[in-house]
Amino acid sequence: MVKAFQLRLNLHQEGKPDGLLNKAAYDLDIPTSKIHGIKVLRKSIDARKKNIMFNYKVEVYINEPMPETSDYKFDYKDVSNAKPVHIIGFGPAGMWAALRCIELGFKPIVLERGKNVRDRRRDLKAINQDHFVNEDSNYCFGEGGAGTYSDGKLYTRSLKRGDVRRIFESLVYHGATDQILIDAHPHIGTNKLPKVVQNIRETILEFGGKVHFETRVTDFNIKDNKIVSIQLQNNKELEVDKVILATGHSARDIFYLLNEKNIALKAKSFAMGVRIEHPQQIIDGIQYHCSGEPRHDLLPAAAYSLVQQVNNRGVYSFCMCPGGFIVPAATANGEVVVNGMSPSKRNNKFANSGIVVEINAKRDLYKYEKFGALKALEYQKNLERLAFTAGGRTQTAPAQRLTDFVEGKLSSDLNETSYQPGLNSSPLHSLFPKLIGNSLRKGFKAFGEKMKGFYTTEANIIGVESRTSSPVNIPRNETLEHPEISNLFPCGEGGGYAGGIVSAAMDGERCAEAACV
Repeated sequence: MVKAFQLRLNLHQEGKPDGLLNKAAYDLDIPTSKIHGIKVLRKSIDARKKNIMFNYKVEVYINEPMPETSDYKFDYKDVSNAKPVHIIGFGPAGMWAALRCIELGFKPIVLERGKNVRDRRRDLKAINQDHFVNEDSNYCFGEGGAGTYSDGKLYTRSLKRGDVRRIFESLVYHGATDQILIDAHPHIGTNKLPKVVQNIRETILEFGGKVHFETRVTDFNIKDNKIVSIQLQNNKELEVDKVILATGHSARDIFYLLNEKNIALKAKSFAMGVRIEHPQQIIDGIQYHCSGEPRHDLLPAAAYSLVQQVNNRGVYSFCMCPGGFIVPAATANGEVVVNGMSPSKRNNKFANSGIVVEINAKRDLYKYEKFGALKALEYQKNLERLAFTAGGRTQTAPAQRLTDFVEGKLSSDLNETSYQPGLNSSPLHSLFPKLIGNSLRKGFKAFGEKMKGFYTTEANIIGVESRTSSPVNIPRNETLEHPEISNLFPCGEGGGYAGGIVSAAMDGERCAEAACV
């Protein structure tokens, strides 16, 4: 007999090796000897009150053994001599598109402008220490895309777009911990993601696919509304049949290329703002009601999620990284962009999060109308160049104490930070456009009311957080092809169809299924 139900354990019960077993037996009113296994389906923490509880959704196996294998199987075939599908970009959308092609009996040929995960590290070091951005290999471009050197957050609300569990099981198959199958807000960690990404590449190669690094696409040759060949930066030309475009939200050269060829694009609403950084102990104290004391050993670094409407405009937290650090995410020299990430243990002493403001492409960008479908992109670029100048024309980022930003005064000094290139005290309150600056100030005040202690002089805000999503939408029809180019499948975050690792992976699978016919 299998009994599915909910369990709640307090900190004392959670800390005991047999706490879950004893609680299940107590709630079911049966002896522990009758329980042959407990399968945890979901685990979360309820910290709304001082008496913190652990919520479990479980299946209890009573007088019968618990199965040890997953219900998910991945049917990878030898596609060495199969019909090819070309995939541009090897982030989550491109990776899972390639894996799905193999399952469907097609040969994926991946073209990735950046380097493999190991070689990318030297370019990340150059950004952090030498303030030099390799425009093909950085925190956004390279094997695994922007997701590789990130927190690896896997939480998604895109439950209707595909099989979320299948993506999680695929990650476990390729080396991620099976803890991601049960955590309510799962993550892998920036220190473990590169190995998972490498394993995915090795699966693709083992079954006959191809992955070409340092291979940037520079042009499409189009005839009769079809891409007949792809031009590469080394002047090599590849004939193609089906093309999945999975280049991510920062491949601006692709947007410019499509626009120059008069291929339909649309300006897309997105969000911009800053990254805020607190000592992790402050966030722990707020969320776990332990102000001034370390959090309990069983509790992870505390996270938060905040949203506030300011004059009918959303202000919200984005990509919150407990126990993490802030990194330079620029994709070109002459711009400053910041992002956040965390190691798997989330054991850094800082907490950071994007705090961003909704930018409506239809009503907010009237000064940029001359750029047409690229108006949101140009708005984004303008603010990133402004941040570069305010930071000192290096990867040093402009920053301000939170309270000084809200009160409209320059910070005489700044708090310690995890951001390696360093900070430069700047008047962000006057540098931001009014629609962003005013919204952020009101939003921060509201967040301080919702989380007592959040609004503090001990927090820095660092600019700019601008790559929350693509500012351009590449349209597609019901067959997932571009309405004007019949064999082009815009995919993932770069097309405007995803907002994170899992949703991008699911969209990659969908596009592969559409292309592999």
